[in-house]
Amino acid sequence: MSSTHTTGLAGLIRSSAADQAAALAAREVSSRDLTQAHLDRISAVDGAVGAFLDVDAERALSQADAADAARKEGRTTNELTGVPVAVKDLIVTRGQVTTAASRILEGWVPPYDATLVRNLRAAHTPILGKTNLDEFAMGGSTEHSAFGRTANPWDLGRIPGGSSGGSAAAVGAYEAPVAVGTDTGGSIRQPAAVTGTVGVKPTYGTVSRFGVIAMASSLDTPGPMARTVLDAALLHDVIASHDPLDSTSL
Repeated sequence: MSSTHTTGLAGLIRSSAADQAAALAAREVSSRDLTQAHLDRISAVDGAVGAFLDVDAERALSQADAADAARKEGRTTNELTGVPVAVKDLIVTRGQVTTAASRILEGWVPPYDATLVRNLRAAHTPILGKTNLDEFAMGGSTEHSAFGRTANPWDLGRIPGGSSGGSAAAVGAYEAPVAVGTDTGGSIRQPAAVTGTVGVKPTYGTVSRFGVIAMASSLDTPGPMARTVLDAALLHDVIASHDPLDSTSL
């Protein structure tokens, strides 16, 4: 990879997900290169930020290759095809560890995907990894994870909010262009406010709860976290769907 290309990617990962999607659509960059640039950013800064509990680079790059193939063959199904995403570790992922930030589930590898993860995979959005949270989503600072705290990327001595603090910090630190969190009583909106990012608790029932480890089922709502309102809307379009596996799905 040329130094010029590397410099361009370093700037691109600081742009919006919509701009990254436009660069992919214009064939200015591949999903593999874009995903690798985010993985490089994670390697460079996450030791201090602590946004991620698990990063599966090999699988993310494989998903990026699939996105590139889909785009080349005209099989893109969504504007965010090829744009990488981070997923809160309260949401189950087939073949990749899901812990809810608790030693109780340490090492657990689910045999199935949450519905919203299936939607992400169908849209060919590479999943960079699983983000930190307060254990079982019970907290508002992401200090109460069994695997260590997450820092606010603007000031490493401060909290990123919670419980979706890992997702908020990943987006705020340019480790991921967009991320998925969950909100029961503020767990998307509060960390977004604390980290200067955008977080939306969608209308209950628009995003399936199937495969989301429950805190309070009548209130739990998965939703998008991003750096712009448009990016949040684009991610919501990917993860939202009717789901017969969720009895409260709209």
